[in-house]
Amino acid sequence: IGIYDTIRDESIKVNEILHTDEFEIDTIKLNEAGVEIISNEFVEKRLYEYLELIRPLSTILMNIIYYHGKEYENSILETFESVIEKKESRSANKALIYLPLYPALLLQYSVGIIALYREASLPVILDVKRGDIGKTAEAYAREAFDFFCADAVTLSPFMGRDSISPFMEKDPDGGFYILTKTSNPSSGDIQDIVAGSDPLYVHTANKIVEWYRPGIGSVVGATYPEQLSNICSIFIGSGKDIPLLIPGIGTQGGNLEQVLHELSKFATIKIHRINSSSAINYAYKKHETLHYADAAVLALKELNDKINRNIVDGTGKN
Repeated sequence: IGIYDTIRDESIKVNEILHTDEFEIDTIKLNEAGVEIISNEFVEKRLYEYLELIRPLSTILMNIIYYHGKEYENSILETFESVIEKKESRSANKALIYLPLYPALLLQYSVGIIALYREASLPVILDVKRGDIGKTAEAYAREAFDFFCADAVTLSPFMGRDSISPFMEKDPDGGFYILTKTSNPSSGDIQDIVAGSDPLYVHTANKIVEWYRPGIGSVVGATYPEQLSNICSIFIGSGKDIPLLIPGIGTQGGNLEQVLHELSKFATIKIHRINSSSAINYAYKKHETLHYADAAVLALKELNDKINRNIVDGTGKN
């Protein structure tokens, strides 16, 4: 399905490919225009511009579940439904964003999971780190916003604005998180290369300011606090609302207190999101007597409570 440009006027029944007992999608048509969803009653389009969608979700910073579909492949939809139900029963966890990453073999689960999020009125960030250009980038944009109906997407800026603009043009009200300084150990191989007097990640942050439109944001790893501080200074100095997506807390070793210290410098922290993945996804291994969903919600609550106790926004309020 991803190779849109090789498909001409082919119609298929996605029920034959993307079907479980929990969800079902009707016919789609694949042609020169890409993927056009003819009928999908489970996924509704977003009604608001992205920043206005995420800003009111919490009165303070909340966190994100990142799920990669490696565990519980035979009951993913049931598991997520359980997590959402248990999450909604806890008032402390009302404002959340779920962030699914979809391996090709789990495409069917991702579509079903997103449908569950929609039913629970939860925004979706599609973590795919797209970075191509031209018709391929346009096809990826249709995939993100038409097929998956995501609210935001992660993008690689390595090929320049040509790899970002197709997504902005496809969904002007969407969210676009640009990889700036990622949390992985080898990110410095490229992102820390000095060009002129500044490392590449600084140039990327400045380009995000240059390309600014409401909804454009930045992925900055918690594992590099000095670089996080530099990037925050650039965005704060610009006077623009640039939301951060911050991975690396927990298993990767990012320090939550350092992250919260940097976020406290912003006028508001309501548009930023901290991503916690393995600590929530694998919480059941720490709590062996708990069901997967119960363990995930417990880990989520623990992190959320820690954030709530420690964060102070730019107004001096918790």
